Amino acid sequence: MATKITVNNNGSLRIEGEFEIVDKNGNPYDLGGREAVGICRCGLSANKPFCDGSHKGHFEHDAVAFALPPKK
Repeated sequence: MATKITVNNNGSLRIEGEFEIVDKNGNPYDLGGREAVGICRCGLSANKPFCDGSHKGHFEHDAVAFALPPKK
């Protein structure tokens, strides 16, 4: 399955499929065999970069797709 990233309303980025997440030094996170994870967007998670649900009631974003402007 190709990697799919879903921007959730008022919440995380859900990553599904085949993927690897690495830190700034290139070291991979141990995802424990998961094929889907949530990445924090609100900055409130105690488990960054992963979502722990701390955003509930503290983060609002209506996730609607749009086109980016052309590259400069």
